Amino acid sequence: MRLAAQFSFKGGLEEIEARYSHLLAEVLKAIRSIDASRARTKLSKEKTMPGQTLYSPVALNMAFKEQLFPKGWKNLKVVCDYPTEYYLEDYEHRAPIKGAFRDMDFVKEKLGVEVQFGKYSFMVYNVCAKMTIFHNLGHIDCGIEIVPVKSLALEMSSGVSYFEQFVWDLRQRGVADIDIPVLILGIDA
Repeated sequence: MRLAAQFSFKGGLEEIEARYSHLLAEVLKAIRSIDASRARTKLSKEKTMPGQTLYSPVALNMAFKEQLFPKGWKNLKVVCDYPTEYYLEDYEHRAPIKGAFRDMDFVKEKLGVEVQFGKYSFMVYNVCAKMTIFHNLGHIDCGIEIVPVKSLALEMSSGVSYFEQFVWDLRQRGVADIDIPVLILGIDA
């Protein structure tokens, strides 16, 4: 794969280059090391592209794991203790919710990385909510979000969001005080 685009959200590029340049180098090397053709395994059943072989998000995510886990990157799961004290007294299902968690794909030295080949809402959630939560919990200081550019998204299932749309939305939204520095990387096959 190759790096096709990058966007520095709240000074993400500058912060990561200053504090985590060695980890950014590992992430960029991982991207370059992935043979995207090996992830072209999903047979489309969609009306707009029946029978076409598409890039599989599952296979692409596995390829990132194969590259980053041996270098000491870890998946980080945080157990969620969801509040029940806000239920109304007459609500019948007030039992605590068990087994809930949030996770970040890769964390190393307080740098978090999310690889997202899903819907638009997941990209926004990762940068504007999840990374802030993991920062507030003391697990990360900065983040990297890896997403496809439009040309790669066109060769995946319909509904996969892409870098250009995501960056437009982030720019229109603006930066909030609670946001953390994040580098958005757009990749292509």
